[in-house]
Amino acid sequence: MVDPRRRLWPDPAIERDFTGYGERLPDPEWPGEAFIAVNFNLNVEGGGELCPLWGDATSEGVMNDVGMPAMPGLRVPYTESTFEYGSRRGAWRLLDIFDEYRVPMSVLAVAQAFERNPALARACAARGHEITSHGYRWIDYTAVGPDIEREHIAQAAKSLEQSSGQRPLGWLTGRPSINTRRLSLDVGGFLYDRDCLNDELPYWVGVGDHTHLIVPYSLETNDNGFDCARGFNKADDFFIYMRDAFDALYREGQRGSPRILSIALHDRLIGRPGRSEGLRRLLDHMRGFERVWFCRGVDIARHWRDNFPAARG
Repeated sequence: MVDPRRRLWPDPAIERDFTGYGERLPDPEWPGEAFIAVNFNLNVEGGGELCPLWGDATSEGVMNDVGMPAMPGLRVPYTESTFEYGSRRGAWRLLDIFDEYRVPMSVLAVAQAFERNPALARACAARGHEITSHGYRWIDYTAVGPDIEREHIAQAAKSLEQSSGQRPLGWLTGRPSINTRRLSLDVGGFLYDRDCLNDELPYWVGVGDHTHLIVPYSLETNDNGFDCARGFNKADDFFIYMRDAFDALYREGQRGSPRILSIALHDRLIGRPGRSEGLRRLLDHMRGFERVWFCRGVDIARHWRDNFPAARG
């Protein structure tokens, strides 16, 4: 079995790793001897997307739910109001649902989104959820220069602390560049990041002289299937798929191989009334099992750092 304390993964900006932990996974020793760690992530992005009103060259063409393409130089009211729906209504519905089920989550917050809705920022923190940095803008950073990206990372951390009262300890850009991880370490103050989709357990990477913790994210157990009905047409589609993912990982955990189930939500997608019923059914299903650890990303990161610290040298 691979020792999770070893520096197994090289800097992803230099090399790629296709092996990981291999055939026999380490026991993550989740609290309460849990068979599975369930981490819900609420993306709050409205107000940080592309919009000519804010000087951008085009409107937003990604995950706007209504299928409107990016329009160079033009504002698109339907696209703008879709993002506004998440901030104005969808996020509040989801916060109430998680309050009802007493499940904590990570709020992946774009800094400009919270700047434009400070009441939502304060409520997310006050209700016990983790504020994770989702960047200063909700844009693709793959072609953004490192100086600008570094500035945005620092701005995001400062802005989120001001709006929510909570300094983000985790990071997920969502559309990172090859420089993002190194730049976040230059800024400092982050315990971990989520900008990887390649595993179901945390792992350490070596980035220059640093050891850095990755808590993997998922674009698959994700409500993005509701975006333009690309997979999910109704609440039961979401429920059945996520239930099956939970059941499979729970069974593997019972057999001695506990993992993380990372589920991503978006306030403008599953925050809609009919779709949110699928989330309720999923939480009802999960609550019927013992030895399930409902946790935030920072809880996983702290557990891993305490129990499987990175080897030096």
